[in-house]
Amino acid sequence: QVQLVETGGGLVQAGGALRLSCAASERTFRNYAMGWYRQAPGKERELVAVISSFGTTYYADSVKGRFTISRDNAKNTVNLQMNSLKPEDTAVYYCAAAAVWSLRAQNYDSWGQGTQVTVSS
Repeated sequence: QVQLVETGGGLVQAGGALRLSCAASERTFRNYAMGWYRQAPGKERELVAVISSFGTTYYADSVKGRFTISRDNAKNTVNLQMNSLKPEDTAVYYCAAAAVWSLRAQNYDSWGQGTQVTVSS
């Protein structure tokens, strides 16, 4: 499994921005699809964005146009730039790695510990 550590969460006002980063321990990081998921209190974990090993991206409709996922294979990192944040974006955000491209959480076998994002109104 890949060891993943997220950073960059915090408290921000609505309309603000945050950048999350996820550092991976695995030297073969470049071969993994990387996803960002989030889980709000009392809600199920939901997919936010995915980036393939080739750079193909997918975004949930709720964040499309506001969030950008990117990866730096030289640094073994994946980032999530979050702009125009809304209170409903408040959640714990998780970085995850999968051996193949997938939009299903069960196909991601490595997860970070999560980082809290709170958006105040």
